Amino acid sequence: MRIGVPKEIKSQESRVGLTPGVVHALVENGHEVFVETHAGAGVSLSDEDYRAAGAKVVDSAQAVFDSAELIIKVKEPQPVEIARLKPHHVLFTYLHLAPDPEQTKGLLASGATCIAYETITDKAGRLPLLAPMSQVAGRMSVQVGAGALLQPAGGRGLLLGGVPGVAPAKVMILGGGVSGEHAAQMAVGLGADVTLYDINPSRLAQLDAQFGGRLKTQFSARDAILAGLKDADLVIGAVLVAGAAAPKLVRRADLAIMKKGSVLVDISIDQGGCFETSRATTHAEPTFVVDGVVHYCVANMPGAAPITSTYALGAATAPYVMKLADKGMDAAFAEDAGFAAGLNVKGGKLTCRAVAESLGMENLLA
Repeated sequence: MRIGVPKEIKSQESRVGLTPGVVHALVENGHEVFVETHAGAGVSLSDEDYRAAGAKVVDSAQAVFDSAELIIKVKEPQPVEIARLKPHHVLFTYLHLAPDPEQTKGLLASGATCIAYETITDKAGRLPLLAPMSQVAGRMSVQVGAGALLQPAGGRGLLLGGVPGVAPAKVMILGGGVSGEHAAQMAVGLGADVTLYDINPSRLAQLDAQFGGRLKTQFSARDAILAGLKDADLVIGAVLVAGAAAPKLVRRADLAIMKKGSVLVDISIDQGGCFETSRATTHAEPTFVVDGVVHYCVANMPGAAPITSTYALGAATAPYVMKLADKGMDAAFAEDAGFAAGLNVKGGKLTCRAVAESLGMENLLA
């Protein structure tokens, strides 16, 4: 199979779809890999690294799309990339279509087949290709939230972990999945007063045991969230409904009961955000203020740590890329229903019900 890796062009995005190690394995299996020049520059990988692995380095993104059948990316395609997609292409990347009708319409019009990392499941029902970036985002959320709490960044002027004789910050984490768990690890480790909210009592019990009493847990009822918001200094939104738009757990009116200079970090922004006042931001301008509350809503948080993120994502995606290349999509999907759950768009139709329902496009379901 002919496989292409274009350079990522989203703002402040330096990750790359395949590492040289995965390229080498693909070439060893008889596949051709086309990599755009400088695609790995943001993670200290040179064109020569890719040539040594057996890739053909080409001088433009257009050359990648013209040469390849299977396109491997990290972030959702930008409009100029969507325009390069043809019906014979298979695109394999993060898509996050539920809050993005324009991207969805573009992909449908292209006729391409589009597989989303974030809706693939494993045998236990987990999301194996979302997990590594959720780990990064969860850990980052505490770091960026702690920074935003400092007065020069517009925050209250509070040190997350406090000091002897001065109480630490109060941290709310909404969601006990992978991101929430890793956010809790960081916040607890820094000495914050941390409460995690989730709707699954079994998950709350698991986390309570895992943290040995260092993490408070709370069932995520509306009244409990409101009570927590009154005292919270940092609120981390880590809610996920696979493939669908995130529910709005904090409403605009709720900001009135929060402390001025408190901080919201919305990890769920890729799926539309779990705060009503969230809007996607970039690493260049990561925050904005609404009603005195600082919002951090960067849509590609792991892109700030591209080396860590590239290798973590590459290790997770490699087995799936190999299956697609070695067996073709139909055979790979036939033997792995969880992999098939990644299919979001094919032949101008939507194939993921959660996406279609979130966008009101049920009439375009295959």
